[in-house]
Amino acid sequence: MKRFPVIGVLCLSAVFGLSACSDDSSPAEEATEAAADLCTDLNALKADNAKLKALNPAVATKDELKDAYDAVQQDWEDVKENASKMKDAEREAVRSAAENLKKGYEDLPGDTTGKDALTQLQPQIQSLDQAATAAASGLKCPG
Repeated sequence: MKRFPVIGVLCLSAVFGLSACSDDSSPAEEATEAAADLCTDLNALKADNAKLKALNPAVATKDELKDAYDAVQQDWEDVKENASKMKDAEREAVRSAAENLKKGYEDLPGDTTGKDALTQLQPQIQSLDQAATAAASGLKCPG
């Protein structure tokens, strides 16, 4: 029982020690870094959404679709972490498009083929592509 408080104190010391090291950057540098991180996240979202969009419905398997979908969802989680740098309208557009894709995917019947799933999800995929592109453009992201 006595180990828990000691471990807790050591963990807190490590956290405070590491945070003290990061105090060297200015608020402007931190904002620039956050915006760059968001641009990286948006570019990853756009790239993985493009891979999802590019799947050939004639030959895509449900597993390929799931892998591409999962990559898009992970990218969306990363974007959400840095989304405070986006304008409200851009943030809402990307959020709505990502959530609509998620709902569309989750609503697919279990026996849906890759071809049918891609056909049904095209509107949501296109909407997410447009929203992410607009957000990246608004942030003046490179690439």
